[in-house]
Amino acid sequence: MRILHTADWQVGKPFGGFELDDSMLLTAARIEAIKVLAGLAQDRLVDAVLVAGDVFDAQTISDKTIQQTFNALAGFPGIWVFLPGNHDAALAESVWTRAQRLKAVPANAILCLEAVPTPILDGRVVILPAPLNQRNTYNDLTQWFSSHETPEGVIRIGLAHGSVQGILPDTIDSPNPIAQGRAAQARLDYLALGDWHSLKQVDDRTWYSGTPETDRFRSPDPGYALIVEVAAGAEPQVLAEKVGHYLWKSMAFVLNVPGDLDVFEEALAELSERDVVEIEITGNTDLAGRERIHAALSRAQGRIRALRADMTGMRLLPSQEDLDALQADGYLAETIQDLRAQQNTSADQDLARDALVMLASTLHLKGRSEPPA
Repeated sequence: MRILHTADWQVGKPFGGFELDDSMLLTAARIEAIKVLAGLAQDRLVDAVLVAGDVFDAQTISDKTIQQTFNALAGFPGIWVFLPGNHDAALAESVWTRAQRLKAVPANAILCLEAVPTPILDGRVVILPAPLNQRNTYNDLTQWFSSHETPEGVIRIGLAHGSVQGILPDTIDSPNPIAQGRAAQARLDYLALGDWHSLKQVDDRTWYSGTPETDRFRSPDPGYALIVEVAAGAEPQVLAEKVGHYLWKSMAFVLNVPGDLDVFEEALAELSERDVVEIEITGNTDLAGRERIHAALSRAQGRIRALRADMTGMRLLPSQEDLDALQADGYLAETIQDLRAQQNTSADQDLARDALVMLASTLHLKGRSEPPA
């Protein structure tokens, strides 16, 4: 048989670190990703789509979002198999029971809400699911796979959501453990996993598909779905298909001289409408440099999908040319000179510098906002 293995759709996920209009579009992209998966399943003529947990980001998503999620399956009329993960665990009252009450679940979708064998394709294949019935467990819910017997020639596929012990970085002792070697121990032809948001092969028969649409920075390899050819007793053939639309990028710049600003502007100019970017800017600049930085960020915001900039490590140091251009006189001119002197001689050098920066910035902005005489 041929399956499409996917996981961690996180439908309804908010993106609070971005401006409202950007966060809403990133949230909407989760639904669009399902439509892409449905189209891929149809194009590749798969027999079933297996979704290995965290279909929904939370139990509290709206009824509208539930309806939209299942409506997005329409592009593939074949079998969809859903497993509850830690974000959408199969509680007594859950997002899944709401979906059933809403009659949102189509006839071709199977909800694996209990750990029971699930035959498909006229019994030629049996899905062994390990649904989470609470957010965190500390027992291996895939253990029962080994004790379940199937007739010879039946394809055995495990479906689970959790952390393969000793494989994922910094998560060896995380909740929802899965034993290494479970596929071999349980005589599985394939073990489809969710929870790790990047593409990862665990062994010859065990894969994490990752999330189909990137949802965080610094994920090693997100944005994939897996097309898997499975036969009883044979090693599965796995093809990773890139399906993600948005490209999440982390960028860091140290700006101290005009040449650094040139590099910064050129890098931002190369970004596209598919990019979701976080930028850390550090170093020192004068008022003219700060204007160039803000102008480059503004241009990028109008072109890319979303931008988050951190300039807390950037020091504004007005140059003599900046101060002369302010054309301050009288008391303000004397104050500026006093603060400049205190930067070099006073015990409160940092305080003097900060006060000078605030004063110069205020005068600079005031001068720009006033119409010419």
